[in-house]
Amino acid sequence: RLRDLRLAVRGASGAGGLGLHASRSRGAGLEFAQYRGYEPGDEPRRIDWKLFARSDRYFVRESERDSPLTAWIVVDASASMGLADGVDPSTTKLDDARLLAACVLELAVRQGERFGLALLASPAPTWVTPAGGTRQRDRCLLDLERATSAGAMPAEAALRPLWERIEPGALVVVLSDMFDDALVAHLERLSAARREVVVIQVIGADERDFPFRGGHRFVDPEDGAELRVDAPAARADYVARFAAARAALAARLAAAGVRVDTHVLGEPVDAVLRRLFGSGPAARRA
Repeated sequence: RLRDLRLAVRGASGAGGLGLHASRSRGAGLEFAQYRGYEPGDEPRRIDWKLFARSDRYFVRESERDSPLTAWIVVDASASMGLADGVDPSTTKLDDARLLAACVLELAVRQGERFGLALLASPAPTWVTPAGGTRQRDRCLLDLERATSAGAMPAEAALRPLWERIEPGALVVVLSDMFDDALVAHLERLSAARREVVVIQVIGADERDFPFRGGHRFVDPEDGAELRVDAPAARADYVARFAAARAALAARLAAAGVRVDTHVLGEPVDAVLRRLFGSGPAARRA
């Protein structure tokens, strides 16, 4: 389902969508990446004959060549990402963010890109410095698996490396519910400093539709603030205000040159990636 998707930036040559870039390519290069099975059309000189002698199978050495593209996956691991939907209480926003991040990692590995990971959790983010290859992917997956949703978004001083470490021209894929204004401000700065920022807002259907009945007590998972409401009486106003807030966020990010799309818990995770990184009509409309 990901095979026709491609990470790319708008600033490089190409037409439509995010465009194309001169990818960090697999082939004859300086740095060994991995082995793969021989395929018709591969150059015989790239076959590892010593490995053939041991295994009686043809394998091709793949190497990595430098490319303009470095991809950063930024995952919000604050407490609000621990919310689960009533439809499937076993899956949280962070769970789907992890899965989306894993998909982006696979795209980067397949294209031979360099990629890094930033987990935004209190008190300070966790960083995986960009590199390429399957070992780097596995390192990122391990950190994603260890991540838990807790605490508030890191303070502004702790977020500063978002624009200090991520170099100009990098593709930055942000996975967050986008409920923190400090993060929005940093993404505006990143975009203004010539980073290609793409936001996937991860929300729950319950957050969007407010399907609750009777009286409810809602507790902010980050600051403990409480709100008691009669759900049916509050529904229309809440739904309208939540939709308006999302529209305002999208407009603010668009004004800063940031693309934003939404993933709702329960939806196929490749759908939003297809809208952002596919080449079909759905991607062109996004």
